[in-house]
Amino acid sequence: MALIVQKYGGTSVGSVERIQNVADKVIRTVDEGHQVVVVVSAMSGETNRLTAMAQEIQPRPNPREMDVLLSTGEQVTIALLSMALMQRGYPAVSYTGWQVPILTNNVHTKARIEKINDDKLRSELNAGKIVVVAGFQGVTLNNEITTLGRGGSDTTAVALAAALKADECQIYTDVDGVYTTDPRVVPNARRLDVITYDEMLELASLGAKVLQIRSVEFASKYRVPLRVLSSMKEGGGTLITSEDKVMEKPLISGIAFNRDEAKLMILGVPDKPGVAYQIVGPISDANIDIDMIIQNQGVDGTTDFTFTVHRNDCPAALEILKRQAEKLGAREVLADDGIVKVSLVGIGMKSHAGIAARMFEVLAERGINIQMIGTTEIKISVIIEEKYLEEAVQALHDAFELER
Repeated sequence: MALIVQKYGGTSVGSVERIQNVADKVIRTVDEGHQVVVVVSAMSGETNRLTAMAQEIQPRPNPREMDVLLSTGEQVTIALLSMALMQRGYPAVSYTGWQVPILTNNVHTKARIEKINDDKLRSELNAGKIVVVAGFQGVTLNNEITTLGRGGSDTTAVALAAALKADECQIYTDVDGVYTTDPRVVPNARRLDVITYDEMLELASLGAKVLQIRSVEFASKYRVPLRVLSSMKEGGGTLITSEDKVMEKPLISGIAFNRDEAKLMILGVPDKPGVAYQIVGPISDANIDIDMIIQNQGVDGTTDFTFTVHRNDCPAALEILKRQAEKLGAREVLADDGIVKVSLVGIGMKSHAGIAARMFEVLAERGINIQMIGTTEIKISVIIEEKYLEEAVQALHDAFELER
């Protein structure tokens, strides 16, 4: 007997018919002899519906009351799924985040899980019940309802799996696993059977939207075996696990890309200590995340500074940069939101040289200019013009034979 935590997202529970389908999937796992904890999201569209109603009443809704409001979405789903399981003759019980309890910090709308008391859940499992838990929500020590922010249900599932020391955490979604790249861009992209936590973290941070970063971080920290599966069709999905469990380490596991990039440049600033801080400090103070950075040293005592931000943050960052440019006596400030970031990810890079050279060669052969480069031990990222995105990803996918 294994203990399995399964998570089903909003699309998977988007109607009564789909909830019935989820109940059938859960029962198949139980019939195989396993204990099951199920984490569910609100039905698709419900969170948006509740948010829209709140904004009709209060344009900037009170965070505490938003948490009270949005947490009701998952409460509907857990009750309906428990009913569907009981109707089939399987004992089930639903729990909200505060009933477990899943204890969080006091930050409303984007709380962090601090502790889970698993006593009730273990008692219900030992009594032979299927436990259905509301994702995305928790409670503070002062009994205030909180929500975990975007991707919160994935995080709930992994956190419960860690607390219960589950054998596996299965994330059911609308795709059947993690692919070498987006199949909508590269039709011959291949589903991966296994990938490491580090690779998945890089892919998630670089634009792959299969899993939220927080859930992968949680899984990596507590070594929770994580599997991505489709709720719509059968298959083994993709297992996300530690590097020492991967027998054959691929050179490249996947190609990620991010269209939500914008590039900012400040030219001709004094080349002296502290200038970099004077540029990025005020932007950071405005809660704008900076991604890639390049500084070029000039020959006339000045330097050029280039960095990327999220495309939505570009207007605000540009205004700040213009103000700093006046203070620093810079020659010019430029912005470009017609760029994308393309990244190769693979733990095999640790022990193989020449990956970057091959990547640059492939892009050069197609006349694609590289504007910025960033690397880690298992990742190489480049900034290119957005119009070349599909061509670049397909060319790199073919060059590294990722379809095999």
